[in-house]
Amino acid sequence: MRIPILSINGSDSTGQSGIGADIQTIAALGGYAVTAATCVGDYTLPSDVVLKQVAESISALHPKAIKVGLVTDSETVRLLRGEVIACRRLVVAPGIFDSDGRQMVSDDVIEAIARYLIPEALLLMLRCKDAEKLLGISIKTDDDMLEAARLLHEMGAEWVLLRGARHIKGRLIALLYSQNKTQFFSSYNTEGWQRHGVAGALSAAITTRLGMGDDVPTAVRNAHDFIHSQVVYAKPDETGGRAIDIYNRFVSLVTEHYRKAHDVAFYADRLCITTRYLSEVTSRVVGKSPKQIITDYIMSEAKMYLGTTRLTIQEIADRLGFSSQALFCKFFKSQENMSPSDYRKQQ
Repeated sequence: MRIPILSINGSDSTGQSGIGADIQTIAALGGYAVTAATCVGDYTLPSDVVLKQVAESISALHPKAIKVGLVTDSETVRLLRGEVIACRRLVVAPGIFDSDGRQMVSDDVIEAIARYLIPEALLLMLRCKDAEKLLGISIKTDDDMLEAARLLHEMGAEWVLLRGARHIKGRLIALLYSQNKTQFFSSYNTEGWQRHGVAGALSAAITTRLGMGDDVPTAVRNAHDFIHSQVVYAKPDETGGRAIDIYNRFVSLVTEHYRKAHDVAFYADRLCITTRYLSEVTSRVVGKSPKQIITDYIMSEAKMYLGTTRLTIQEIADRLGFSSQALFCKFFKSQENMSPSDYRKQQ
């Protein structure tokens, strides 16, 4: 039986964000999506309607994790606390601003979120712009992000994930913070991670992984890998052709197994096709060989570790599945024309 995951969120008729996108994400990760709509487009549902949906879902299916997304009424926020407080895996991802920078909820809703939901959150997810509004501060540096995360943690959230900082040119910066852990992440794919609906899909993916038993750092990593494959490499199936389907499945496998499998044959076997056919598919879809796609993904992860963590070169090599530091350094230099250490010095 699939694990029930409850999404309390607004309904977007396009399916690109809100409950529709949450259902797709939860199902793609193997969960069973349970939903409670808070609004439909610009129409806010009455509190009693929202609470009835939530109460019935919790009573009937006992979801293993709950995501609270867009709630546009302060009284609904206050009442929701009484329904979700018993859930140990509560993800609060309110989305104060949309991807275009438009404020989606009123100031009294923001105050209610801070008072009633943040203290109950296992994980609070906010864009930096959301955090600036909620805290009344400016976030322009890594230190600003750390201070904002600390303040949000003091408000009661056990873990805080801040996203969308752009103070380093050409990168998006994120921070995962708790009392005992601080970890920065960065991505060069600034356009992909800013797309409409991506933040909501990421929070739904994290919630699903938490419901499946991951701890918070593991859930964030696994969800990131899943969404990364959808954002960075996956192609829309505009033709309905089998090649697109094979390509997207290949990329999803790479994000799941790149730490232990660098050879094309491993992925071709998983797809039940020959390496030659896989090469034909990737060449047709993106003009790259399967080996280059694997290499590009490993390099993007290597650069992230080198640029945003204090892990040693040996530790990075281990995480990326290389049998020795020397092999990792040889691989990195062949792609970047410099050693990992020299690359780190430039960051």
